[in-house]
Parts: sequence; C-alpha cells; structure tokens
Amino acid sequence: MPRAAVVALPASTSKTATQENFPVASLLLPAATRARVMAFYHFARIADDIADNPALTADSKILRLDALEETLCGRHEANEYTESAQGLRDAVGGDEVLLGHAAQLLQAFRRDAVSDHCRDWGDLMLYCQFSAAPVGRFLLALHGENPTATTATDSLCAALQVLNHIQDCGEDYRVLGRVYVPRVWLAGHGIDNDAFLDEATSPALRQVFDLTLDHVDALLDMARPLPSRIRDHRLRLEAAVTLTVAERLSERLRRRDPLASKVRLTAMGYAGAVLTGLWRGLRA
Repeated sequence: MPRAAVVALPASTSKTATQENFPVASLLLPAATRARVMAFYHFARIADDIADNPALTADSKILRLDALEETLCGRHEANEYTESAQGLRDAVGGDEVLLGHAAQLLQAFRRDAVSDHCRDWGDLMLYCQFSAAPVGRFLLALHGENPTATTATDSLCAALQVLNHIQDCGEDYRVLGRVYVPRVWLAGHGIDNDAFLDEATSPALRQVFDLTLDHVDALLDMARPLPSRIRDHRLRLEAAVTLTVAERLSERLRRRDPLASKVRLTAMGYAGAVLTGLWRGLRA
C-alpha cells in the first residue's frame, strides 16, 4: 500500500472498549486471554475506522483492508498502517484458526466500503455472519470450546450488531449515508431514508424499529442456551453477562427514541445487568 495514499483516520470515528454494548475483554477473563482479545478488538476497530472514514474513496478503503489482511496472514511485512494486524498475529502466535476469524471480519468491512444498505432481514443476517459472528467464534476457539456453542453465539453476536444499528441509525445516515435497517421494511411502511434525519422517530418508523426488535428478540431466544454450552467458567460468566446486557438494551430501545438521543443502558442499569448475568452464569 503506497504510503502517500494513506489518509489519516478522524479520531471521532473510533469507539473505545468502554463504549461497546458488551464487556470487551472484561476482568472476568484471565489476563493473558484479555490481551489476545484486546489485540483482536484493536484490529477490528482499525478496520472499522477504515470502512467508516468519509475522507476515503471506496477503492482506497478496499486497498487498506486488503493490506490489513496481507499482514494478518503473514504475506506482507507490517508497516505503521497495518501494525494492528501484526499485533494480533503476534498475540495469537500465528494460530490460523483464530486469524481466520479475524479475516472474516474484513469481508463485512469491504461491504461497508461499497454498500450503504441491507435489502431485507436475510441480507442483514448475511452481513452479520461476517461483521459479528467472527467475534463470538474467535472467543470460542480461543478458549477451546466445543463448536456446538456456535449457533447460540452467532445469534447473540447478530443481535448485538442489529441493536447497534438501531442505536446509531441517525448518525450512520447523517455521516455515512448508511441505513442497515432492512430496506424492504422501510419501503413497506412508506419510509425513505431521510426519516433518519428527523429529531424524533415517526410512528411508521417506530413500527419498523419494533419489527426489527422482534427479530432481535428471536435471536436472543436462540442465544439463551449459550452459557450452559460453555465449559470455561470465566467465559460462561462473560457470555451470560453479555446476553443479559443485550436483553436489557432491546427492552430499552422499545421504550426510547434512538433519533432523539443515544439509547444506552444507564450506569445503574448496566450494573444490574452485570449482576443478573453473573447469577445466570453461575446457575448455568
């Protein structure tokens, strides 16, 4: 990747681990495991920032994402723009299975670079197979868990991804021109994308949000067996807390307007979700 072609990423595009919907590498995990998870997280954030950078053309984004994959897979020496990929490769000792899950994420970011919508629920779930599922699969593989937990963790990760789309729907459209609420549902309710510029959600758009949350809740139903399918007790607690946070956030998004303000759990609500999740995990 030519150095002169690289455009600096705006600092405002990056989230920190504390801004995520779920506990990223929380203290529930051992220190050595947390370091590997944080390397994965840093790699994903860099790739996400590339895909969401409004100063870059689609072709430039693809070039940068390709360069990350080349370094991730050991086919190219790292430079200052791909050091997150080298950092992850080093952190997992070149494990091809773990690196393969990270590479899957890049497929979603390439799509972000060239597309601004999902056609329907099936298309959104296909996107989530690359944007969200690899996170859970990485964690399962990192802990040597049985693949039978994959269906449940895929469902939980997809639910978290869609919840994030609803939370950020206004900003995503204003900044990136992107709407990942299913297009056919919007069209069926007579809604065009400019509805996401409003300061409050219209009744018709509220119906679409609720329909989307109905599907999210179905995903969470499929995810509920997850803690009982995980052998590692620390990861089991992490999964139970994450599941509870997702359930509480879905409930809150039904009551709050994501266009009027950022919908998040309050500090007390998050603490309550963590305690409930720990209790669920211990029972499992």
